[in-house]
Amino acid sequence: MIRHLMAIATLGFAAPISAADEKPMTPVTIIKVGNLIADPGQGASGPATITVSDGKIIDIAQGAVVPSAPEDHVTIIDMSDKTVMPGLIDLHVHLTGDPGGDFWKQATEPTEWGVVVGAKNALITAKAGFTTVREAGSSQYSAFSLRKGTAEGLIPGPRIVAAGPALAIVGGHGDTTGFKEDINDALASGYSCTGPTECAEKVRKASRAGSDIIKITATGGVLSQQGRGLEAHFTDAEMTSIADTAHSLGLKVMAHAHGARGIEAAARAGIDTIDHGTFADEAALKAMKANGSALIPTLMAFQGVSEGLGKGIYTPVVENKIRETLGSVGKAVTLAKKMGVPVAFGTDAGVFGHGRNAEEFALMVRHGLTPREAVVSATTLAAEVLGMEGQIGRIANGYSADLIAFDGNPLEDVTVLENIDWVMVRGRVID
Repeated sequence: MIRHLMAIATLGFAAPISAADEKPMTPVTIIKVGNLIADPGQGASGPATITVSDGKIIDIAQGAVVPSAPEDHVTIIDMSDKTVMPGLIDLHVHLTGDPGGDFWKQATEPTEWGVVVGAKNALITAKAGFTTVREAGSSQYSAFSLRKGTAEGLIPGPRIVAAGPALAIVGGHGDTTGFKEDINDALASGYSCTGPTECAEKVRKASRAGSDIIKITATGGVLSQQGRGLEAHFTDAEMTSIADTAHSLGLKVMAHAHGARGIEAAARAGIDTIDHGTFADEAALKAMKANGSALIPTLMAFQGVSEGLGKGIYTPVVENKIRETLGSVGKAVTLAKKMGVPVAFGTDAGVFGHGRNAEEFALMVRHGLTPREAVVSATTLAAEVLGMEGQIGRIANGYSADLIAFDGNPLEDVTVLENIDWVMVRGRVID
């Protein structure tokens, strides 16, 4: 309590000063909390008061005590009947896209349209309680534009860690397919590569363009028009070149990967996260554990596409691949937990409707995680995967003021996170 009052005094509740010395005070927000979960791994600690200034948490005190007559630069937010915890982190989203099987739209819609769609989805995502997302593939600059817009407060939305265009093999998942060859060439983003040298060059190109992380499609994919299986696309030498080059530039690598041998090869190459991991078996997970690769299971992606089966949304090629995967969804999560492989939170939002991200928690619990483990996967563990564990993922002094409020206790019932009442991102309240 003494420390909290001292912090408030430092920010403008000290003795009056003369008009000649008076300077504009930094805006301060004080949040009364009914039940604080500062670190989901540690549990709840009861009523608290959080003080925020300049986008950062500057003080946390036990008890919901605030000044009775705050000065003009101080805003009081009363969440004394709510649980407050760190904002959630989704490690696999596609903000610039919405669900659907109309692959031909990339030939008719300008890339700028992705920013419009992305601005809409950024707000929806933030309102759902997700204050940081990893954008897992977009056109060249759309996600980068959204990243800047949300960072500067011009667009309401989460913090965005953006990959930009994915690296793919020629004709594989992530490359432009489904059209005549001359149309494929005209639409291509320029990030397909063949051979270790060219793949290293494309990593450097992505870094130069502004990628925060390198995304590769290590195996075939479910929703592309390429229908020749879900196993490895890149060679071992190509994936090793990609990982080594990215790491030399200080960038991590995320790999879209379904088939077991493709997953195993990606992990051996040094890829940091395996996203989807649908058919991961013991050998694949053993390689992941040896490399320290995290599994990002994106269970909601499969829930979303299964809801569209038989409705004319997807082409026959895609429908066949969806049906091929559904019997294995979630098995990798159960086995990963048993083998000690980290399971972090990611949804593939955009394959299903944005805003439903938190439905992933119940699916993770269904496949073996405890409610606490599921919540940790989207907070402290997800922050570690991003290399941002000193900035986000918990409520602590000096951390970004990324906060959510809701009713109930997610450490016992994860479904309460499907109904978020209040969100703050970087100290800004999302209306």
